[in-house]
Amino acid sequence: MHAATYVGNGTLTVAEAEPAPPPAGHVQIEVAYTGICGTDLHILHGAMDGRVTLPAVIGHEMSGRIAALGQGVEGWAVGAPVGVMPLDWCGTCPACAAGHQHICQNLNFIGIDSPGSLQTRWNVPAEVLVGLPESLRLDHAALLEPVAVAVHDVRRAALRPGEKAVVIGGGPIGLLIAVVARHTGAQVVIAEPDAVRRATAAGLGFDVLDPGDGDQAGWVEEWTAGAGADAVFEVSGSPAAVLGAASLVRVRGRLVIVAIHPQPVPLDLKRIFWRELTVLGARVYQRDDFETAVSLLDSGEIPADRLITGQVPLAQVADAFHQLSEGNGMKVLIDCGGES
Repeated sequence: MHAATYVGNGTLTVAEAEPAPPPAGHVQIEVAYTGICGTDLHILHGAMDGRVTLPAVIGHEMSGRIAALGQGVEGWAVGAPVGVMPLDWCGTCPACAAGHQHICQNLNFIGIDSPGSLQTRWNVPAEVLVGLPESLRLDHAALLEPVAVAVHDVRRAALRPGEKAVVIGGGPIGLLIAVVARHTGAQVVIAEPDAVRRATAAGLGFDVLDPGDGDQAGWVEEWTAGAGADAVFEVSGSPAAVLGAASLVRVRGRLVIVAIHPQPVPLDLKRIFWRELTVLGARVYQRDDFETAVSLLDSGEIPADRLITGQVPLAQVADAFHQLSEGNGMKVLIDCGGES
């Protein structure tokens, strides 16, 4: 087998490795595809060196088929198509005891805190498997994890049919949030400064705004007949976007923070107070989010072919990371060989 390993200093290496058999309670997956996300780019750029143990095989957006079963694993068969919900929680901390296992206080995020899917064979606990229908293409299924993120974000917003939502940031997660929000029956506009991303969003049928071109708050006010949006999703990671986001929300509307902001950023607390806004954090996902994501992908509701802008073999993974770092492409998949 082969594995791509982050060794520090912005460097990924690909080398042969001997696959270990799956331990008891685990399965071995023959990985078909692994998607690269913003977190993976942060790791490569050294922003998470304090968390990632080097050398590290990363990757958590994936699809594949079961290659082997560890002792005691039941209910799964070799050859079955699967994805992975990459969360391994402790089950004993206060968050887990309260039923919030997905944000466990001792969470092992598989692919960040422990080995991930940028390898030909990958051993994971059986309980993190997500079954896939044979009708779902494995390249499309590699979008399962980010679609589950979007589903969770829209659930957190409690978005209802007929409501109006603004998505700030038209990258992969922002577009997926917009698609899921539209699926719920909401009207959606996307604010994105990059012209290529705006064109992609417009091609998917969304109204788009350039935050640097004119009065964004005025446009939303006109769009909503003076009320403001029912929900605003901050997905850009821009401090300026956070500061302006509250001005887009109606009285008692919801502001959902999706992007990771590693440093504290200003927030318009007067606007939040004045309009009695609800500010929500939305992090990772739960099992039912994955089940919904599978259904959305299998039905074709998610425009997977429009979002997947490239596929490269595992041997060229460093080139793919460089391509995305330069802002070229939306979602690039690494072909890990599972369909070869």
